[in-house]
Amino acid sequence: MAKSPLAALVRRKPHELHHVHKPGTAPGTLAAHQDAQPTAMYVMAFDKGEVIEHPLEDLSDIPALRKKWGHVWVNVDGLADIARLEELGRLFNIHPLALEDVVNVHQRPKTEDFEDHMYVVTRQAQVHTNGQRLYMEQVSLFVGKGYVLTFQERPGDCLDPVRDRIRKGQSRLHTFGTDYLAYAILDAIIDGYFPVLDMYSQLLDSIEDTILAEPESTTMGHIHGLKRELMTLRRATWPLREAVGTLMRDGDRIFSDQTDLYLRDCQDHVSRILDILESYHEQAASLTELYLSSLSNKMNEVMKVLTIIATIFMPLGFVAGIYGMNFNPEVSHWNMPETQWAWGYPFALAMMFSIAILFTYYFFRKGWIGHKK
Repeated sequence: MAKSPLAALVRRKPHELHHVHKPGTAPGTLAAHQDAQPTAMYVMAFDKGEVIEHPLEDLSDIPALRKKWGHVWVNVDGLADIARLEELGRLFNIHPLALEDVVNVHQRPKTEDFEDHMYVVTRQAQVHTNGQRLYMEQVSLFVGKGYVLTFQERPGDCLDPVRDRIRKGQSRLHTFGTDYLAYAILDAIIDGYFPVLDMYSQLLDSIEDTILAEPESTTMGHIHGLKRELMTLRRATWPLREAVGTLMRDGDRIFSDQTDLYLRDCQDHVSRILDILESYHEQAASLTELYLSSLSNKMNEVMKVLTIIATIFMPLGFVAGIYGMNFNPEVSHWNMPETQWAWGYPFALAMMFSIAILFTYYFFRKGWIGHKK
């Protein structure tokens, strides 16, 4: 039996709220989170239509790769191996504070300008099918002359279209600098939000249909879970617009004017995502009002049915009460002569049945029951 799409709304404690350092730890100290995945590094090097890609086992190969190839992209999946991360940081002259932000995956999206490179923190939105629909993952990006480094919490991302464009060899990624590669990665991450937003659009419609058809006791919990996840997306997207703006404003040493035009398109996409999230949040808020209104209407319908039933039985109870007073007809001929009549009992039943029919017909004509034509 297929599960309802609402069943996937579960409450989770976001891991990014937990800092791995104890208070007072020296700045720049790296410590892996207890849930950090094993570290695996991959390199793609390309220039003038030629491409090589392979797992990066020996970091001592990096200087030769940088010398031979015009574009070097090192992608790191998993942040558990602190020693390898520190060695990679030394080879690319990455500041220890920046590496600390890479490992502590609770950072808000931002851009920092260092002497020979720029550091960008963004968050990747992914949809899982294991009951946890939304998963937000920090992606750290370093871009400098001739290289791009990306650090991800775990394998699996939305960057395969960028890799495919590199493999084809006939794209701007080969003719432009690594600043354009950094833009392409950012653009893929930002565009990855749109399928997630489409999923939430369908979920909002599904909840609305459920409320209008038959509101369930768990519907309010589903709505609150949806609002919480929309807020998580908004917290990840709002500072991202500022981060892209900082790249355009302060990245002159790294990003060319040509790439700035594409970054402007990135910023437009982020603004569009924020607008959609705002409308979804308002729609989710309206679902709460719709749910409460639906419950109120349902309660009114129940009360109406009970009132109609009680109203119909009131005269029947009146008739039954009169015939239950047990007056003696032998004392006076006015004292319930029907009790001595052979047809008295059928007459009382017929009278009560007729009263019930007349009341039901009257309520129907008034439109209080059924559908008034």
